[in-house]
Amino acid sequence: MSVSTLDKPASATLRRWTDFWLLIGGLVVVWYLLHLWAGDVALTSPYETVAKLIDLLGQAWFWPHVGETLLALAYSLLIASIGGLGLGTLLGIHRLSGQIAEPILVALYALPKITLYPLILLIFGLGLPAKVAFGAIHGIIPVTIFALNAVRNIKPVYLKTARVMRLTPLQAMRTVWVPAALPEIVSGQRIGFALTLLGVLLGEMFASQRGLGFLIMNAIGLNDVPTIMALALLLAIFAVIVSSILLAIDRHMHSRA
Repeated sequence: MSVSTLDKPASATLRRWTDFWLLIGGLVVVWYLLHLWAGDVALTSPYETVAKLIDLLGQAWFWPHVGETLLALAYSLLIASIGGLGLGTLLGIHRLSGQIAEPILVALYALPKITLYPLILLIFGLGLPAKVAFGAIHGIIPVTIFALNAVRNIKPVYLKTARVMRLTPLQAMRTVWVPAALPEIVSGQRIGFALTLLGVLLGEMFASQRGLGFLIMNAIGLNDVPTIMALALLLAIFAVIVSSILLAIDRHMHSRA
């Protein structure tokens, strides 16, 4: 193997990291220019925002709110992921049910979930259950749609092979259905994470007295721009990190497929 061949992966990695830091630098520059144009009343500078975020992270009262949001997100993701995967798989296996359910799911997906806020509040009240329900409602539909299409689009030759080999339903599910559908299922989980996080934050804004969404809503009421920007930056960093990990897994699964 030549030296140039060995250098290709290293150069590709270096190029990706260079592009990443150029993108970050460009975003910071645009942010600073917008700050100069809008002023502190509307947008704090990158330095002020980072300083405020560091100050918040050093406050003891702040961490229970972070824990509340993460707990609600974990429960919501669990419900959305398992429920959506199970429902989508069943609808994908039974093709007639999938054909009937898909347009209904797409219509429900387009429905603004905030319209369900009074119903969620009436059923669950203020607190963790309402946030979990709101987050799960946002995430379960895209996970279901992706799982449905993943199962429905499995190549027929795989299914015929499973029948020829006389595999039991459990064996066919473990060795044929799941491996063939996994790349699209991972894509659905990635989209589901982003929407579930959005749903949890919306639930905290309107149906909670704890959590990062509640802090954002409280800061909006007080016109506390530095706190709003700091919390938005924290959530953006968290979302980008998790989404990047899921995207890497997604690409890996599709490359293997």
